[in-house]
Amino acid sequence: MAAAHPWTANTTHFIAGTWTPATTGRTYPNRSPWSGHILGHAAAGDAEDTERAITAAHHAFPTWSRTRPAERQRVFLNAADLLEQRATHVLAALAAETGCGHHFSTVQLDFAVKLLRQAANLAYRPAGELLPSDTDGTQAMAVRKPVGVVAAIAPWNASLTLSGRAITGPLALGNTVVLKPSEEAPYTGGTLWAEILHQAGLPAGALNVITHAPGEAGAVGDTLLASPLVKRLNFTGSTPTGRRLAEKAGRHLKRVVLQLSGQNPLIVAADADLTHAVDAAVYGAFIHQGQVCMCARRIYVERPLADAFTERFAARAARLPTGDPADPATVIGPVINEWALALLDRRVKEAVGLGAHVLAGGEPAPPCYPATVLTDVPDEAEIAQSETFGAVVVVETVDSAEEAVARANHTDLGLAASIITGDSRRGLRLAATLEAGIVHVNDQPVNDEPQMPFGGVKDSGWGRFGLGFAAEEFCETQWVTVRDEPRTYPF
Repeated sequence: MAAAHPWTANTTHFIAGTWTPATTGRTYPNRSPWSGHILGHAAAGDAEDTERAITAAHHAFPTWSRTRPAERQRVFLNAADLLEQRATHVLAALAAETGCGHHFSTVQLDFAVKLLRQAANLAYRPAGELLPSDTDGTQAMAVRKPVGVVAAIAPWNASLTLSGRAITGPLALGNTVVLKPSEEAPYTGGTLWAEILHQAGLPAGALNVITHAPGEAGAVGDTLLASPLVKRLNFTGSTPTGRRLAEKAGRHLKRVVLQLSGQNPLIVAADADLTHAVDAAVYGAFIHQGQVCMCARRIYVERPLADAFTERFAARAARLPTGDPADPATVIGPVINEWALALLDRRVKEAVGLGAHVLAGGEPAPPCYPATVLTDVPDEAEIAQSETFGAVVVVETVDSAEEAVARANHTDLGLAASIITGDSRRGLRLAATLEAGIVHVNDQPVNDEPQMPFGGVKDSGWGRFGLGFAAEEFCETQWVTVRDEPRTYPF
């Protein structure tokens, strides 16, 4: 059993069941986005380290893939219990490492525990089906088999949830995994998972974690893509990075699962309950200071409700507590780094220069960017076109919900969307016309459950995450036939 790896100390790779430094001995400082303090030093991995992790996963695959269902199930149930027992530690680590406030940290922890408990059932999922055959005496089957080594690349913004989602389904189906967390979350998105799962009994080599310094992800990612031992890759992150990964994967004929950027609309119909609409919009736009891929980026309000909604929404945004993520009262904590803060500031200033009006926020308060509400944003503004990771939302008045749908669909992205209406049937009809992989009627867009088919359309991704759909992404289907008697052949 692997020993616990204290997150406040130096964070090393985890390869073949052993905590190990980078081959070069290099590290980089893991800094708190709130205080700037160094939390520890993480291993700065490279291609050689990645090859070692791939080899370890490859060697572990035959044993793990043939492990009895009851033993696999026990690992994930043990891991869920261990994660729950360490709740205080995990919540503190999320706040310190990623600036995640109490509410969203709790959301992540609850999701991760449910993910592990639901994954325990995958060991008993039917592995195939009988197929009708027109050949007399032949019994045909479609059998699902784990593919082998799966590469998982996860982001920092929901580090516990998204790294857990990236590795748990593949592992539960009998695959082995090499996980590359973000350089901004080497512990909560990486080595914490190695701690938990190996303490729970996962065998050495089944999960391997490689960390890297800022700006050095390319060597790790390219090695994962090029290795013939890696059979699948799943990635959560930005559309530009996902496009580059998909292009490289295509050269190796390697299948990828991608969950990418969103420009998520929230539509408020004229018959919506105003209080509910404002509450939902505030939560959906500003949870985790807007650094969630599902956050509402654009709010379309039908004209009869527009003035009242916008006034209340902006007033609520202006009052949201901003500051230390360790304070349970904080809603808007720090953005992840100085580059992200500068990008938010630049895009808001550009929109204002093009004629937008600021109803709340709009000025950085380093290391935070306060909840910001913009109106009259022209289509050519960068903030109207690209995913902007931060507590900034654009409100627009429309003459009808149908116009809102047309405006919402006028983008290359299609991750999540939501509709607030007093007529849920109308909401379902509008949902059917939205070009999004996820639509919530009478709720805001930030929702996830381990078993759901999470993913987008258009430039927001390929494939679906979610334990109910993991077998489609991380198993091969093999056609097998068997006969009890010899066939008669024509020659």
